[in-house]
Order: sequence, then structure tokens, then C-alpha cells
Amino acid sequence: MEFKESFKLALQSLWANKLRTVLTLLGVVIGVASVIAVVTLINGANVYVAQKVYRYGADVFTASKQPRVITSAEEYIKFQRRKILRFDDYEYIAQNCKSCQSVGALLDTTGSVVHDTHSTTDTDIRGWTWTMPPMYNLNVVLGRGLSPTDEQHASHVAIIGADIRDNVLAGLDPIGQEIRIDGVPYTVIGVGERQGKTLGQSQDNWVAVPITTYMHTYGSNDSVTIYAKAGSVGPQLERATEEVRTLLRVRRHDRLGQEDSFTIDTNSTFVSLWKSISSSFAAVAVAIAAISLVVGGIVIMNIMLVSVTERTREIGIRKALGAKKSDVMLQFLIESATMALVGGMIGVLGGVGVAQIVTVLLGFPSSVQLWSVLVGLIVATSVGVFFGVYPARKAADLDPIVALRSEL
Repeated sequence: MEFKESFKLALQSLWANKLRTVLTLLGVVIGVASVIAVVTLINGANVYVAQKVYRYGADVFTASKQPRVITSAEEYIKFQRRKILRFDDYEYIAQNCKSCQSVGALLDTTGSVVHDTHSTTDTDIRGWTWTMPPMYNLNVVLGRGLSPTDEQHASHVAIIGADIRDNVLAGLDPIGQEIRIDGVPYTVIGVGERQGKTLGQSQDNWVAVPITTYMHTYGSNDSVTIYAKAGSVGPQLERATEEVRTLLRVRRHDRLGQEDSFTIDTNSTFVSLWKSISSSFAAVAVAIAAISLVVGGIVIMNIMLVSVTERTREIGIRKALGAKKSDVMLQFLIESATMALVGGMIGVLGGVGVAQIVTVLLGFPSSVQLWSVLVGLIVATSVGVFFGVYPARKAADLDPIVALRSEL
């Protein structure tokens, strides 16, 4: 029997028994949809982490009291015992790091911003050196950035995020406006480009002031995060990170053989850690989805056995007209594979749909990968073929005389 005719017959059989088809394909649909949804969301998160969560470029690294990602309570306690990095440490690195193209520092907290009757809460208040915006991959789209003079004189000037412009200074030209950050007046000198949302949380609810002004207002007992730009990745980045490590170890009197009393992170370090974590999530999701696929395959095998029983006389007629055992077997294999393929296609659409709904409702990034769609369809079809072998062989082994005597 031709492949095209077998495929057409399989679709007709699915359409003729709609309810049975839906129940039969449910396991395959759930399994494939789960895999596609998880892979789509994880791929989107991987891309987003690489591009936005760690905003600085591949040639920028940080030195801080503790890493940005802590995986246990023991690590947290250990890192809390470290001495903080101070503004003096930043100045020492800025003056002595020969391999660094530029060096910056960051302090931050949360607070409120007020202008007339408009205000925001939980705003990210950043204390920046004037070198920070370029290393933070932030463009000032209106006005100007911070200057060395602003930092030297602890000027009360601020760069604001898009949310502050839209909600606090709505309808006004923001440049030159006075805002109050935790009750302290500042003059707006610039507006940063819009960053969008991460997991439904806006990344534009922030203000940045000179780090010296920040320390006058909030004190200098918080640990500074030092940013350094190497200029290029590879050997240059390695030289710069090693030089900063050496300078900090000497300044902080870390003993020979003792581990660093600070943490140096690069973009690749964070992204690699995130990918290892996301890979674990994906593996668990795939394992759960595999169970659904196995259940779906067993259901397909059961339905195909029922189909063989229902079509015993049809099989006898085909054999009597000259159909070979391989023809009959191929027919039922194609039908079971088609059934699973249809389930896989529905599962792919469902998985992508679920991922898009999560993106719309929660702001969680998603990215549909062609390879994941192809793998989902191939796996679904393979499940149909594997679990269709036994029913197909049983149909092929039917004696044509016995099959013709079967009642309709």
C-alpha cells in the first residue's frame, strides 16, 4: 500500500472517532507541550540573562564583597563576615590598574521620588561614579550624563529612568526639574533609555546620583561594587581581572595561600551559572514529560490493538487481494505514527501558546527554538512507531482465512 494512501486512511480514522482520538492523544499532547513550553521559556531566559540581567558587556567585570548568586545559607554567612569594599578601594583600583580601560563604582538602595503631588516608591536609588553609565550599557537619551565635576563637588544632580519621567514628571520637560529623593532635592540633568520589564517588574524605576552625593546622604558603611572595563575579552580581560585581584589582595592584606576576601564576577561567569541551573530545570521537566509520552504511547498501542480487532475482516480482504505482511504492518505503523505526529503538532502549538501566555501575564521572556519544535515532533512520531510495532505485527500475522470468517 502506498504511503500516501496509508496516511490518508489514518487521518480518516482519527476524524471518524474524534472523542477517542482526543483521549488517545492526550498523553502525547501533554508530554510534547510540557517540553516545548519549558524549553521555550528557558531559552528565552538564557538570552535575557545574557543580554539584560547582567547589563554590562563581556569585557566588563566586577569586584564585590559577595557574589551576586548565593546558593546556600552557609555561603551567605561566610560572605557576610567579609570586610566591605570601600570607595577608597575603588579609587585605589582606578589609579593603579594599568590593564583597565576604565573603572567605576556603584552603591544602591531603595527609596521614594517626589515631584509636587506625584511620587514613586521602591525606586532604585543608585550612587554612580561618572564612568558608570557606559559600563552599565546605559545610554542617556535626553540631557547629559554625570561628569567628573559632579562627582568631585558632590552635586545634587540626577539621571532618571523612564518610569520617573512618565509617572513623576508626566507632561513636563524633565531636564532642569527639581525632584526630591528621600526628601533631598536634586536637579534632573538626564533621562536614561527605556529598559523594559524583567519577570513583570519594571527596570526603569530608578534614579542615579553622583556616588559622593549618595555617600553624604546615606553614609559610607555599605559595600561598594567596583566595575572595571578591560577593553576586550580573552587575554586582555584575564590580565585586567588578575591585576585587580592582585591589587585588592595587597590592599586588603589577604595572606598568601588564603582565598580572596572579595569576589570577582564576569558576565560569562554569571551566564554559565544560570545555564547550569536552567539545564537542571530542563532535565527535570523532560523527565516528567517523558512519563506523559510513555503513557501516551501505551494508550496509542491499546487503541491500535482495538483497531486491529475492529478491522480484522478488512485485513483479511487486503491479504486475500495480495497484500503482503509488510504492507499490512506498514499500514498500521503509519497510522500509529500519524496519530502520534498529530498529537505532537498539537502539543507544539500548545507548548508555544502556554509559553507566550506566561510571557504576556508575567513578563517572563520566551524564545521559540526551531530545533526544539523539530525534536518534539520527531520524538512524538518515534513514540507512535515504537508503540505501534506490536499492534502492527499482530495485524500482519493474521491468517487471511480466519480474518475473512470474522464477523463485521
